[in-house]
Amino acid sequence: MSRLDELIAELCPNGVEYIPLGEVLKNNNAPNSISKKYYKENGDIPIIDQSQVYIAGYTDDESAVPPILPCIIFGDHTRVVKYADRKFAQGDSGTKVFIPVTEDLNTKYIYYAFCNIDIPSRGYNRHWTIAKNIKIPIPPLPVQQEIVRILDNFTELIAELTAELTARKKQYEYYRDLLLTFGDEVEWCNLEEILKIRNGKDYKSFNVGNIPVYGSGGIMTYIDTYVYDKPSVLIPRKGSIDKLYYVEKPFWTVDTIFYTEIYTSKVIPKYVFYCLQKERLEQYNTAGGVPSLTQTVLNKVKIPVPPLEEQERIVAILDRFDALCNDLTSGIPAEIEARQKQYEYYRDKLLSFKEVTG
Repeated sequence: MSRLDELIAELCPNGVEYIPLGEVLKNNNAPNSISKKYYKENGDIPIIDQSQVYIAGYTDDESAVPPILPCIIFGDHTRVVKYADRKFAQGDSGTKVFIPVTEDLNTKYIYYAFCNIDIPSRGYNRHWTIAKNIKIPIPPLPVQQEIVRILDNFTELIAELTAELTARKKQYEYYRDLLLTFGDEVEWCNLEEILKIRNGKDYKSFNVGNIPVYGSGGIMTYIDTYVYDKPSVLIPRKGSIDKLYYVEKPFWTVDTIFYTEIYTSKVIPKYVFYCLQKERLEQYNTAGGVPSLTQTVLNKVKIPVPPLEEQERIVAILDRFDALCNDLTSGIPAEIEARQKQYEYYRDKLLSFKEVTG
């Protein structure tokens, strides 16, 4: 029998009470909050708001610091739940900050229970009016503490893997740029000398199928025909112009993204992909609003073109790095996803109690 089982058998063998969130949490808002227009890239105090990222910016405004730690942060519009045990500043107006109503409640336990509930989406409307009425199990404090200890082990492992992935990605970018740095010892070519840039087209007249349709944000849908069936680098024309795609199977593209017909007698398509990643195409933006690229500008971008054997060597090295950093079936991302699913499974199991009635 585990320590948790022993505690449950001793302290709550007949079940636990379920209490609405609004009755176990109370307001811990800071005197002021930081409007997004005042977020800074640097400052003494990290800002936590209702966005998906944990730290949204920085400030030096002490008046935006909530009075009590640790605490729970809830995105009233986004339904994002966060936990903080270190000094931070409260972000935009949709950010709510809470602490438990009594010392018999472990803040981290309430946080895990909060993460485990399903709050129906109301779009960008407020959600605390719904969340506050959702009940969570409240076992005795020693049981709460043991559940926190178990779940912390999972989250710490995920955090370690995420930090490792960040470090590996930086290492990958460093070696990619190093491997693709050449001087006059190799030929340099404009893109128009090694490939043909093609425009995407509308797909809506075709039937549903298994051919992916790419836009600047990635795969949009699937249809029954393709515009090109050879290896290609897809270059967003509008929007996320720094987000390139390398594809080897038949595909279709819409008009927000270019595809390329690559002259394989001179260059390996995957080599072109890595070169354009290094080139950071966002520097060639031609618009003041939505980022945009034009064929005229892209055609004049120069990349080094060593012999095909050297290109193959570089691609083989970078492919191994890329798999480690980005492959969802192997490497670190796959491990993070597996651990995240494991954490969510055990969180659900550990927070499922028989309810005391009557």
